[in-house]
Amino acid sequence: MAKYQLLLPKMGESVAEATIIKWNKAIGDRIEADETVMEIATDKVDSEVPSPVTGTLLEQLCNENDVVQVGSVIAVIETDVAGETTTPVEPAEVIEDINKVAETATEEPVSPEPMPVLDQLEVKESIIEPSADEAKGAGRFYSPLVKNIAAQEGITIEELDKIPGTGSEGRLTKDDLLSYIQNPAAYKAAAPQPHVAEQPKEEPKQAATTEAVTEQRPAAAPPQPQPASEQKTGQGASVSGGDEIIEMDRMRKLIADHMVMSKQTSPHVTSFVEADVTNIVQWREKIKGAFEKKEGEKITYTPIFIEAVVRAIKDMPMVNVSVNGNQIIKKAAINIGMATALPSGNLIVPVIKKAGELNLLGITKAVNDLANRARNNKLQPDDVKDGTFTITNVGSFGNVMGTPIINQPQVAILAVGAIKKKPAVIETPQGDMIAIRHMMFLSLSYDHRVVDGALGGSFLRRIADYLEGWDVNRAV
Repeated sequence: MAKYQLLLPKMGESVAEATIIKWNKAIGDRIEADETVMEIATDKVDSEVPSPVTGTLLEQLCNENDVVQVGSVIAVIETDVAGETTTPVEPAEVIEDINKVAETATEEPVSPEPMPVLDQLEVKESIIEPSADEAKGAGRFYSPLVKNIAAQEGITIEELDKIPGTGSEGRLTKDDLLSYIQNPAAYKAAAPQPHVAEQPKEEPKQAATTEAVTEQRPAAAPPQPQPASEQKTGQGASVSGGDEIIEMDRMRKLIADHMVMSKQTSPHVTSFVEADVTNIVQWREKIKGAFEKKEGEKITYTPIFIEAVVRAIKDMPMVNVSVNGNQIIKKAAINIGMATALPSGNLIVPVIKKAGELNLLGITKAVNDLANRARNNKLQPDDVKDGTFTITNVGSFGNVMGTPIINQPQVAILAVGAIKKKPAVIETPQGDMIAIRHMMFLSLSYDHRVVDGALGGSFLRRIADYLEGWDVNRAV
C-alpha cells in the first residue's frame, strides 16, 4: 500500500495560507477520488479540498481552526497502489511560486493611506518578510501573515506577546492584530498590569483615563464580559428567554468590517435616474429560448447591465479609478464585480476580469459561471479580487432602488432596481402619448473625494442612455 501526502493546494496568487474550517472525513474513512476531504477558508472565500486519489484517510495533520500554509501536508491517504509515500508537489516548487508572486506584486501601486490594513493584505502577505528577531518569537506561535503585518506596522515581538488572542489555544489571529492596530489604546488600557507596590489612588486621573478609553471605537476593543442577565446559555439563546443572541460567522464579520470601513473612508453621494428598458425586455423575451438552445446558457438582464456599464466607463474612465493618498490611480483594466447573495444569507462579489474585452456572449458566460460557483461554494480567492467597479441588483429582491455602499478601494457602485410596468409619457412623430412601459431605477453611489456630481450624474445618465437605446433587432 502506498501513502499519499495530501497538500494544501494553491488558491490564487495572493493567498499564502488558509484556516481549516471542518474535516469532512475522519481517520479510517474511505475516500473516493475528487471527494471532499476538508473545508477551508481564506479572507475572501470558503473552499473545499478534494482528494486526487482513492484510498483511506490514515492521518489528519492539522486540526479545525488551524492556520495552514499553502503547500503544507495536511493529511496522509493510504491508497490501493503498491509503493512508497508519494507527494504530488515538492515544497521547493511552492516556495518558488510564492517568490514569483512577491516579485510581481510590486508592479501595481498599493494604497496605504486611505485603505486600512485589511485591504492591503493581498500584497503584504506576499512581499513583506519579518525580521530575524521577529521570527524567533517567545514561545508563542505566530502565523507568517501575522508576522508580516507586524513587520509592516513596526510592532515588535514583545508587543505581540502582550496582545490577547482569540484563536485556538490563545493564538493571535489576523483579526486580533488588526483590531489592536486600529485601537492600541483600548488594548493597553484593558491589559493586566504587572504587580507593583500599592500606591495612593488618584481619583481625577483615573476618571480621565476611563473617559479616554470610552471614546475609542467600541468595535475594536477586546470583548468585555457580559452581565449575568445577558450571558448566553447556548448558541442563539439567552438566559432571559427573550432576545436571541446570534454570533456572527466569519464572513459576516468581514462584511461588517468592510462596510464600516467604506463609510469611514469615502464621503458617499448617491444619484438616481429612471430608465425605460422596454426594448431590452422585449428583445430578451424574443431571443432567450433560441439563445439557450444554441449556447447552452441562460441570458439574464445582468450581462446587459454590465455591457452598458463597460461602455459608459470607456466613455468616462475617471469612474474606473482608486485613491492612493493624494493620487488618483486610473485603472487600465475594467473588472466588474457583481454582488451575489449566498444561500447562507451572506454576500460575495465575484469579479469579471477584463470585461471591456468581452462581447455580450462572453460576459453572459462569465456571469453564469461565477454565479453558479458562488452558489456552490466553488469560488477561488482570485475570483473575488481586483474589481474596479461593482454592480448590485436590488431588483432581485423586489426593491425599486437602493443606496449601495462602495466596495473599497473602488470609487463607485451601481444598484439596479426591479423592472416595473408603468404608464409613461413617450414622444412620437405624432406628438406625446402615454403608454405602458417597462421602467427601472438606477442608483449610483460614488466617492465624492474624486467623483464630483457632474461626473457621477453624467456617468449614470450615460448608462441609462445605452439601456434605453437597445436595438430590439440585435443579433447575439
